[in-house]
Amino acid sequence: MPERNPILITGAAGEIGGVSRTMVDMLLDQGQPVRAFVRQDDERAHALRQAGAEVFVGDLLDIADVTAALQGVRRIYFSMSLSPYYTDAVSLMAAAARAQGDIEVFVNISEYEQSFMTFEKMTAPEEERRSWLGGLVTQWSPQQRAHWVAEQVLEWSGLPAVHVRAAMFVENPLLTWLALEPLSNGELRLPFGHHRLAPIAGYDVAELCVKILTDPEPHIAKSYDLTGPELKDMHGFAEDYAAALGRPVVYVPEDVETWNEIYVDTAMSAYPHIAEHLKTLTRLMGGGGYRGVTDQLETLLGRPPKTVRWALENHPRIRKLASA
Repeated sequence: MPERNPILITGAAGEIGGVSRTMVDMLLDQGQPVRAFVRQDDERAHALRQAGAEVFVGDLLDIADVTAALQGVRRIYFSMSLSPYYTDAVSLMAAAARAQGDIEVFVNISEYEQSFMTFEKMTAPEEERRSWLGGLVTQWSPQQRAHWVAEQVLEWSGLPAVHVRAAMFVENPLLTWLALEPLSNGELRLPFGHHRLAPIAGYDVAELCVKILTDPEPHIAKSYDLTGPELKDMHGFAEDYAAALGRPVVYVPEDVETWNEIYVDTAMSAYPHIAEHLKTLTRLMGGGGYRGVTDQLETLLGRPPKTVRWALENHPRIRKLASA
């Protein structure tokens, strides 16, 4: 059989359970060649090599590195940690892909918010935006704006792009480690009031992205809006945490700005871009502006999305807390 082109996965050195890392394992299990783009040649890069991936060490903000990483690649999955330079990195990858000229698919991980970040809503009067976004915020976060610009860039590029717009992951820091200390005392302290959410398991996003990468033609030029299986309030979430931890958990609602100050500002003081994104998310959700549930993932994968409980039971931090 002729040698197949490697599939480029960026963000591959994320923690175990992260989307890119899960995708690498899924692709390798299918016998697909994978080129994993990482920032540092460390123990995570070594683990990728041990798993069977080809590892490329480089900088997503260096177009020479990006161009070298693309050599021989026809299919791209792009992901990057939250960064003020996110749009720069997407644009550099798109420019290098256009210059190479033979790309079959560019899978762009995006955000569920993009489904309602239309040009009309983004340019509406401030009070109209405030009403639409739940009353606690008038603007999207810089990271959400970066994803919006990234989608525009890819559309302008003419590349065969697919936008995978995922709802907040169950694995998001807001749900899995910023407020772990109260959980150890049997309290789920979150600033979401009575509102209902449908976060998605990272595993589901990884599986769909792998499906697109291995058979891209049906998906080119499409955008998919993905959520978890059902809208659930925080009392329902508390039941899921209780099941995952094996102990009673009760929901204790918190004021949004007080929660942001106690948890986000303290933990993310060195990362203002990430902090602002997380605080915007809490304001969106705490005001009821993060709405809706879709059946697109079930239609595409032929199975329901994984539940919040499943994702919590399989999260390293929650499992560690359960065994403490």
